[in-house]
Amino acid sequence: MEKNIFQLDNEQLKEIARSFKAKVEEGLNTENAEIQCIPTFITPKASGINGKSLVLDLGGTNYRVAIVDFSKMPPTIHPNNGWKKDMSIMKTPGYTREELFKEMADMITGIKREKEMPIGYCFSYPTESVPGGDAKLLRWTKGVDIKEMIGEVVGKPLLDYLNERNKIKFTNIKVLNDTVASLFAGLTDSSYDAYIGLIVGTGTNMATFIPADKIKKLNPSHKVDGLIPVNLESGNFHPPFLTAVDNTVDGISGNPGKQRFEKAVSGMYLGDILKATFPLEEFEEKFDAQKLTSIMNYPDIYKEVYVEVAQWIYSRSAQLVAASLTGLIMLLKSYNKDIRKICLVAEGSLFWSKNRKEKNYNMIVMEKLRELFSLFGLEDVEVDIKSMNNANLIGTGIAALS
Repeated sequence: MEKNIFQLDNEQLKEIARSFKAKVEEGLNTENAEIQCIPTFITPKASGINGKSLVLDLGGTNYRVAIVDFSKMPPTIHPNNGWKKDMSIMKTPGYTREELFKEMADMITGIKREKEMPIGYCFSYPTESVPGGDAKLLRWTKGVDIKEMIGEVVGKPLLDYLNERNKIKFTNIKVLNDTVASLFAGLTDSSYDAYIGLIVGTGTNMATFIPADKIKKLNPSHKVDGLIPVNLESGNFHPPFLTAVDNTVDGISGNPGKQRFEKAVSGMYLGDILKATFPLEEFEEKFDAQKLTSIMNYPDIYKEVYVEVAQWIYSRSAQLVAASLTGLIMLLKSYNKDIRKICLVAEGSLFWSKNRKEKNYNMIVMEKLRELFSLFGLEDVEVDIKSMNNANLIGTGIAALS
């Protein structure tokens, strides 16, 4: 293939950055915007993080439980990496809230805990945060459908259930999603001026702290001030300069017209983009980002044109992430011109993937960020991209103590 149909020049990436910035502003001001910008009503303590919290992590159909201890930095996790359990049983038709709570409680019983302890609950399903730090379940995804929980808060009923079953009292519960948890994890280092949480794995999303007075859609009755954690739900951004191939992938997806940024960036869809580029060729049915990176890393066993196009798709994904980050950082700088050092906690297998022949994904993001910063006059901004073990457990532990 002679022409790289996935190539984006810096002028196009600048336009994508500006568009992302404008769409985030729109999401902060209005409901049901393209980029939703969902506030999370959990404010970390300005005086620092101290104490222990019980952390529950229910994502996909895996469940983890751990105690996170912040008495010294870096925080410690007991047991190491948490106890993990496969919760595929949640997908069983007719599975109830009572059954879910019992499974969760049984795991907690085996962990040595303090007499009184707060709970942080990382709940990676679509929710709406409510004042006080709980969250209302909007809908189930990933094959789960416990109908009695839809439209209800997920934290308080679980807290009540656990306190009825246990002699140890749990004092409160805070609910957040995995992207906001990654954002909070960065707070273990207080030397930064701003923080961003980023996921680029099977899916993609971002979160950051926004001044409350810039979130015009906030209900005045919530009476919040200072910096508010905001889950952008950035995967639904519709960037300019997508291709006819992207339109094909969107058309055959389960949600046409939605999550266009995610479909151009995330691991779930990169293989589909390659397949759609060669519609007359036969590919195996399961063809994800892992397969795409395999083609790039073992070029001798694949057609040369597949290797070339896989590299284009991989690079474009990283450049789109860099452009969206640039747009978000431009917005943060417009709120506070003194921002110089930014902590970016990046999670996800695609973001940290290796590329034997060319640059790794995270390096493409970093280099393109520098180029775009230079073009936008942001040379004074330094972004520290961090990989943190157990970022979501640490971030959720911080939320519990907030």
